[in-house]
Formats: sequence, structure tokens, C-alpha cells
Amino acid sequence: MSTSTVAPNEAVVPESDVAVAVEGITKRFPGVVANHDVTFAVRRGTVHALVGENGAGKSTLMKILYGIQQPDEGTITVDGRRITPKNPADAIAAGVGMVFQHFMLADNLTVTENVVLGAEKLHGIGGAARAEIVRISDQYGLGVDPDALVADLGVGARQRVEILKVLYRGVKVLILDEPTAVLVPQEVDALFANLAELKREGLTVIFISHKLDEVLSVADAITVIRRGTTVTTIDDPSTIGSRQLAELMVGSELPTPQTEESTVTDREMLRIDGVSLAGGAEVGRDLLSDISLTIHAGEVVGIAGVEGNGQQELVEIAMGMREPTAGRVLLGETDVSDWGVREIREAGVGYIPADRHRQGMLLDAPLWENRMLGHQTQEPNGAHGMLRNRAARKDTERIVREYDVRTPGVDVTAGSLSGGNQQKLIIGREMSHDPVVLVASHPTRGVDVGAQAAIWDHLRAARREGLGVLLVSADLEELIGLSDTIHVILRGAITATFDADVVTSEDLGAAMTGAGTAAATDPTTTEAAR
Repeated sequence: MSTSTVAPNEAVVPESDVAVAVEGITKRFPGVVANHDVTFAVRRGTVHALVGENGAGKSTLMKILYGIQQPDEGTITVDGRRITPKNPADAIAAGVGMVFQHFMLADNLTVTENVVLGAEKLHGIGGAARAEIVRISDQYGLGVDPDALVADLGVGARQRVEILKVLYRGVKVLILDEPTAVLVPQEVDALFANLAELKREGLTVIFISHKLDEVLSVADAITVIRRGTTVTTIDDPSTIGSRQLAELMVGSELPTPQTEESTVTDREMLRIDGVSLAGGAEVGRDLLSDISLTIHAGEVVGIAGVEGNGQQELVEIAMGMREPTAGRVLLGETDVSDWGVREIREAGVGYIPADRHRQGMLLDAPLWENRMLGHQTQEPNGAHGMLRNRAARKDTERIVREYDVRTPGVDVTAGSLSGGNQQKLIIGREMSHDPVVLVASHPTRGVDVGAQAAIWDHLRAARREGLGVLLVSADLEELIGLSDTIHVILRGAITATFDADVVTSEDLGAAMTGAGTAAATDPTTTEAAR
């Protein structure tokens, strides 16, 4: 069935106002057409959002615009001049830069060293380069310290360094790929303020995102891509709502994470009991301080907090990556505080990591090998000390079917899949071993509304079957909708506990920043009531 093109509020952009125009872009890969006849124009000095499901073709299109891939058909025009970038250097020379969702910075170098790296011919590597970085940072309100070590920077500051790197090279068109996926709400607000400043200075931003409310708040125009082709461009986002936009993207209403009635039992699956983790002299405080929480069968316990307040360390202790300096971790009635990752995995703990590329997958390996990761000793992947490649390959085909992983086959590399399909493969892998506890760290980060809804459905179904879930997420709607209880972690300590049925995003936001704990319950009272 062909997809009709709807064009609410679509208008012709005068050629003199066009910063970027793509026309008839088509890109084919073996077994799949990633882009087909994609056409749209971006006004100069605007934020132009590009939305669509994971796998809809957004990233492929931007890689073509940035010179990473070349189109089979179609043309690209920047400021009225047709370009055919063969690599990112060609794109940058034409005035087009890109900031990727996964940052590419060297932690052991300063901000100045990172920015100058590869562009030494522009202003050298000394004082002139540093002065130019300060000028750009001040001009665009980025607030970047040129002498700071990147390893010491938070996620939001690292993103600003990536933006500064591109601006330093003189680009006039900036592509941001899922820029808010790794940011907490306060950092998102800061980014949007930066985008407003970029617009005032005449720069053009192409903003790729799956977060529709954010798109509607920041974009001057929105182009929707579905199944590799443009559906429409909306030139006045104030005339459309998030549900209508979701329908254009996926053909259905915007999903919500709302759970059904409580399924919490009195059977303890995982208990974190008085856990602390020393931070060392360089940190000056404990990374975790006297953390206690319990997860029962059929219960989702959420963890809210501004990035860097101990969430990752808590996850690593639960998974055996770190051993607590005080306290215990109990799986059922067994103390597993000093167990390794493999022992905890084999005991029935599933894991969805926050960074699927670094901790969840081998991007250059085929899907069937990725299906084995973390479960090499378990059926169907291995038996009696031997890997069973054929059985693992067959089971990967099952996961692809059951979890709607959109791929030409199980022999393609994990890196060739869109982010949402990578995440669905990881979910399928972890759920295939019938875990008793699932540690889920940002399970829908960087995925579109369709994949997000599928992941929520899988978590709800597993909860009904008695799975206990430790859910860490920066998405407050997701935390409230999926959790039974939500703990707020601040500077390594649990500072508030909320009943997810009555808490609001404002309550959580205030507690996350230490501004208040309104509507919070006493954690000891909550535990005693179980």
C-alpha cells in the first residue's frame, strides 16, 4: 500500500531564504532502501526539526548531507550552491557540520586541545586558538572553559564542546543528532537557550529528535520522514500537536508508559541494604552513601536523579561490576555483594545498559553474535563449555520476529541497525533468559515513539509475570508511568521516595535538584508498608 503525502501548512520557501535544500535523495543498501526521493528545504537562521521512527531514514539522510555516505540519486544545495561532499571535510568546507548523539571527545585532553585537534591550520595550537575558542564560546553563549579537562565535564558541557568544535571550523549549518537524548531537563533548557543564540547569530540548525514535545517547543519547521521518504513539512508547528505529529510519524497515537493495576507481591527479589561506595581522595565524598531499597516480584522501582549523582554506580554494584565498600546486595536470600558479573547474570539478573554502543553491543559483529553477549554459557548459546553458533543464530531470528527488530537478516552488523532496533535486540536478548530481576538503565534513551512503546509493552508484560525491575531513567514521564515506587538520588544518597501514583514531574524535578521533597514519603515507612 502506498503512503500518501499530506502537507498541512506546507509552504514554498523562497530560494533566497534557503540555507539547505535536498531534492530527490535516494540511498539503497543491500536488502533495504534507506531513503527514497527525500525532498525538503531549510530556511536560513531557523531550527528545522527532522522527525521519524528509528529506521525511517533520518540518520542516513544526515550522513549523506555530512559526506559520510553518498546518495545513489538526488542533489544537495547549500546557500544556493550544489555540493557533493565525499567526506566530512568536504561538508565542513561547504559550511555543514554535525554533532553526533555519541560524543567523540578525548577525555585526557583539554577543551582547547579537543577543539583544535584536526584543525591546527586554522589558528595554530597556542594562544590564538585559545582566544578564538573563548570568542566563539562568548558569542554563542556556550559557557565553555577552554582549559578544562574533558574528563571533568558533565554531559551537557561535553555537548557544548562538540558544538564549539563545529563552530570553530566555520560552519553555518549545524546538524544535531538526538541532542537531548543524554541530557536531563535542566541541560535541555540550556541547550535550547544556546540554539536560540545560534539562530540570532544567523546560523541554521537541523535538529533530529524523537521527543515530540521538545520538537514542538524548539522548531521553526518540522519535516516528517516515514519509511525512508518525506511525508510532509510543517512550516508552523504551533498548528499541530504531539499526537498529530506522532500519527504522521508512525500512523498511530502517541503512546504513554502508563501501567495497569499493581502487581507487586511480598516476595523480595533484590535488596540493596545500606550500600556505600567510597569515591577516593580526588572526589572528596562517597559516590554512594547508605543506599537501601528493595525490589519485589512484580515491582518496578524507579531511580530519578540528575546525571552523575550515583545512578551509574548503583547499577554497577547491582550488576557486580563494583563491590560496595559497605553494605550488602541480596538476590533473594543470597548475599551476592562480592559476586562477579558472570555469576550475577547466571543467577537470573538481566541488564539493559545506559550506553548500548559501549556496554551492550559489538557494533562490528553480526546480530547473532550480539545475541550471545553476556549469556555465552547459557542455552541456546552455549553448553558444556562450547558455543553453539547455529542455535544462537536460530534464536536470534526468533528475537527479530518477536521483538520487531527491523533488519534484512541476522548476519548484518549491529552497527548497521538504527538505535531503536539495536535497543529492541538488547531487550529481546535479556528477556529471552527469563530473568528474575532486570536492571534497566535508560531503556528507551535515543529511540523513537514506536520503539519506545514496544519496549514499554515488554516491560509491562514481564512485570505482570513477576519480574522485578530496577529502572533508571532521565525521562520523568517514563519513570512515573512505569514505576510503583520512585527513589530520588542526590549526591549519592536517596533523599526522597515517592508513590508513583501521586507524584508529579514537578515534585521529582524539585527533589532531584535539592529544591524540595514535597509529596515525598518516608523511605522507611514505605519499606515497612510492603
